[in-house]
Amino acid sequence: MVCIRCKMLVKSELSKLGLHLTTVELGEADILEPITGSQIELFRDSLLRSGLELMDDKKSVLIQKIKNVIIEVVHYAEEPLNIKLSVLLSQKLSHNYTYLANLFSEVTGTTIEKFFITHKIERVKELLVYDELNITEIAYLMHYSSVAHLSTQFKKITGLTPSHFKLLKEKRRSTLENL
Repeated sequence: MVCIRCKMLVKSELSKLGLHLTTVELGEADILEPITGSQIELFRDSLLRSGLELMDDKKSVLIQKIKNVIIEVVHYAEEPLNIKLSVLLSQKLSHNYTYLANLFSEVTGTTIEKFFITHKIERVKELLVYDELNITEIAYLMHYSSVAHLSTQFKKITGLTPSHFKLLKEKRRSTLENL
């Protein structure tokens, strides 16, 4: 679960099953009473109909928690990350970073660092499309050491410079306006 709507859906579906919650956070829900096998299956089915899935395998849950921490840091944190991502993940998830990194790579086929950078670049693309900030402001907001560092990572991931990406978006928009 990476959004407020997902959390609301989970709360609603668990309530329909007569279950009482203490908390629903990204990727997990704490339920006061024991949940039966039939309730789990009903819950799983309702989540699937809404495009979500229930994870009950401990490794899958841990992988999702890693992803959720990264998504939270990249998309929702207002303050810059003042500690290394590896330290943050270890602290939040109570596991050694080497274990987390190896598990993540083994299961997803990519590294935590690549996943983090990919999300940062997706956020940069989103900000470029909104066209409210210039590239310097975006680099600052996304905690890059310089515009050059942002541009290098952006080009490595997308094959385009941020300026070229922005230009393509503008060309696409003008083409649509001319229809």
